[in-house]
Amino acid sequence: MNSKQVGDVTEVRILARLIATGYSVAIPYGDNDPYDLLVDTGSSILKVQCKTGWVEGEVIRFKTASKTTCDGQVTMVDYGDKIDAFAVYCESENKYYWVPIDDAGAKSTYLRLAEPAIDHPSVNRASEYTFSSQLPSIGPE
Repeated sequence: MNSKQVGDVTEVRILARLIATGYSVAIPYGDNDPYDLLVDTGSSILKVQCKTGWVEGEVIRFKTASKTTCDGQVTMVDYGDKIDAFAVYCESENKYYWVPIDDAGAKSTYLRLAEPAIDHPSVNRASEYTFSSQLPSIGPE
């Protein structure tokens, strides 16, 4: 599959998982928004960017910037405050992760699979970002 097809499969898997968990989910029309899904928690609408994660050594990595081409120049643009979270699917682990934008890096994010040698606040443990541990509550505030 090409990278667009891989992204489409990831988006559909995340969409299905969110719906199965009880969320109402909308898909914006077209490909021009910085988010892939709008997730209704009952008390807010979250703008979510879907990403495909892959294993590199002892981490799951995913890109947190979008590659665009304008006049033949390739640039990387981060999502800044245009989204609320990244929903990540890692096929080799068959796991789903929810990473709030404030916990993500500007270009890439790494979720550590194994316990790190040192305990540091900038270390993101994959176990702390699973859907079951990070998805916002459904219901009124």
